Amino acid sequence: MNNRVINNLLLIPLLLALLIGCEQEKPKLNMTGKAETQLPEFSFADLEGVQHSSAEWKGKILVVNYWATWCPPCRKEMPLFIETQKAYGDKGVQFVGIAIDDPHMVQDFVDVFDINFPILIGDADAIRLSNRMGNRFDSLPFTAIFDREGKTRHVQAGEMSQAHLDKQLIPLL
Repeated sequence: MNNRVINNLLLIPLLLALLIGCEQEKPKLNMTGKAETQLPEFSFADLEGVQHSSAEWKGKILVVNYWATWCPPCRKEMPLFIETQKAYGDKGVQFVGIAIDDPHMVQDFVDVFDINFPILIGDADAIRLSNRMGNRFDSLPFTAIFDREGKTRHVQAGEMSQAHLDKQLIPLL
């Protein structure tokens, strides 16, 4: 009986820690000082197996978003990115999603959300690339914004808000 009570008492702090961790969906860590100063070269395949290189978007304001279908904040911010691509695409803004996920799950997600920008499929190389862009903690979502010259202008771990995204993009237009 005493062992059962002690075990239950030991479980309470663990469960509380897990619950608190699940509630914190929006960490906003500005890690700009840790990122490379220029857009690293990269190449990943899209859902149809076509390779896309970072050079493809040279001269654009590039928003690179690392995400996964199982990530609640990633799912929440995707409509924002779709709308922002619509609003600023003709002004030189290009979103590129790099999914750290199973391609079949990603395809279903893309179909449901009707995503209007390139979605590439990442792997361990994509995670290393996100680290080079400033993602020190392998966070998802993770977003990096580069100006038309490929200079890093902002990196953020966690969900992006409309106000914060506009604050980063509008000066670059």
